[in-house]
This record gives sequence, C-alpha cells and structure tokens, in this order.
Amino acid sequence: MAPVTPVSKIWMDGKLVDWKDANIHILSHVVHYGTSWFEGIRCYATKKGRAVLSLDDHLSRLYNSAKIYRAEIPFSKKELHDAILETIRANDLPWCYIRPVVYRGYGGVGVIAEDCPINVSIIVWQWGKYLGADALEKGVDVCVSSWTRFAPNTMPALAKVGANYMNSQLIKMEAYANGYKEGIALTSQGYVSEGSGENLFLVRNGVIYTPLLSDSILQGITRSNIFKLAKDAGYEAKENVISREMLYIADELFFVGTASEITPIRSVDKITIGDGKAGPITRKLQTLFFDVVEGGNDKYNWLTFVK
Repeated sequence: MAPVTPVSKIWMDGKLVDWKDANIHILSHVVHYGTSWFEGIRCYATKKGRAVLSLDDHLSRLYNSAKIYRAEIPFSKKELHDAILETIRANDLPWCYIRPVVYRGYGGVGVIAEDCPINVSIIVWQWGKYLGADALEKGVDVCVSSWTRFAPNTMPALAKVGANYMNSQLIKMEAYANGYKEGIALTSQGYVSEGSGENLFLVRNGVIYTPLLSDSILQGITRSNIFKLAKDAGYEAKENVISREMLYIADELFFVGTASEITPIRSVDKITIGDGKAGPITRKLQTLFFDVVEGGNDKYNWLTFVK
C-alpha cells in the first residue's frame, strides 16, 4: 500500500496542529506496549454532500475499547464527534478515511501505565479501496491462515486495540507471501473467525451466516449494518458457528468492514467459491450499501453530514 499522502492539519488533544508537528515522544507507552485504541471511519462524497458513515456507533465502540483496558478518554463523545467533523473541514477533503486514536503517552515506562497520560488524535486522509481497485467487482483470492485468532480470555477481541493487530499482521503477511490478497483466521478451536481486518459472511442455500461474537471477532460496525440491509432485502441472516470446510462449499463469501466495505471472495485456498465472482446476494447487499454511502439515502440514520 502506498504511504499516506500528508494533509494540512491533525487534531491532537483539543487543537489542530500542522502535519509535520504531529509527533509523540519515543518513550510514549504506546510505542513500547501497543496501548492504543482506535477506529477506522469513512467520510463519503454522497450525492447530498459529504457524510460520515456510522460516526456515533464508531465512537461508542472506541469508548468501550478503552474501558476494557481501564483507560478513561479525557474528552466526551460529543467533543470527539465535533472534532472529527472539524478535522475534515480543516483539510477540505471531499471524501476521506478517518482515524481517531487514543493512546497512552509519555510517563512511566513499566508495563503498568498508571503514570501515563491518555492522549487523543484524529487523522484524516484519502484512502481508496482497501483490497484493491477492482476487488468490489471481481472479488479476491484468500487463504485460511496458519495463524489463529487469540483464544478467549487471552486478548479481548471486542476491543479495537493496537496490540491485537500484531496477530492481524501475521495473518496478512502470510497471505501476501503466498500470493493471496487476504487471510481468514480460525479460532483456537478451529472454527472460522474473521479476516485480518474484516468480518466475514457466508451464504448457503439462501441463508446468510456470520461467526459468533464469541469466535474471537471484532464487533464490526459494517457487520451490524449488514444485518439491517439483509432484513430489508428479505434475507435471513444469523450468527452461527462455522466450520472451515463450510468456506469451501459456500455459495457466496464476502468480507465486510469500514475499509473493505463489501468485498466478494472468489476463492479460498484455490477452491473456487460459487461462480468465482460476486453472487446475487452479495450484489444486492452492495447495491443497498452504496445507495447509502454514494446516494446519500439516510433511511437508516447512518450518515452524519459535514455541514
């Protein structure tokens, strides 16, 4: 992936600073122990103007992630809500990816972080299609990773914390090294979990399935939105334990996430899924989703317009 193109301003602890001045100390706790909690959010150029997708849901998850680690964010949700919109406006971007990040800063250097402040930054930049420009149309080839998701009661999968993404990096790097676009991780019990940075849905005999929250997955915002879209389209969508072999005999498979949106999977471990392209249910859900984020259809109240 290409480096992030610098923008004008980054929001740091209550004020906008120049890109070149947005620095932290090398002894910040986050550098040594991975203590950051973050969100990935998209602002779309809809037909009705710039709009942030599911902003309040993302902020709620951010606060819950920090709470699990006993970290208190020193700004209210309303303050961060307004700060995100302010940062978009300050950089005058027609569309963008948004990264609010909470992290333990410079203080004590031990594992326990009592003496470290909680800092907050908001970065925006233009980031295209996560899995490739043609991924939404043609789908992607993936593999089942040899790296599993962390077992229950080891790392909290429901927290979107920086440290968890070391596991994601192993999954993604292995997939890339073997010529795949992405990897699918299994749980410690051998059931399907998720991609390195995406939730997973499976279609079989007209029914849509996705792994349980207890299967070491992140409770994705787009994942939740898919349930609403599926219901409106007349499909049954449910959480279920999914075995590895179900991936190979699925009629359709697709990733979902803020970055990946709704990306079809055309093969797993070189086994073709369905017709090797996006299936009819995947296509229908894509149509409904992009009617919101491109058309500006706000029937679900998912959009926060940047006035």
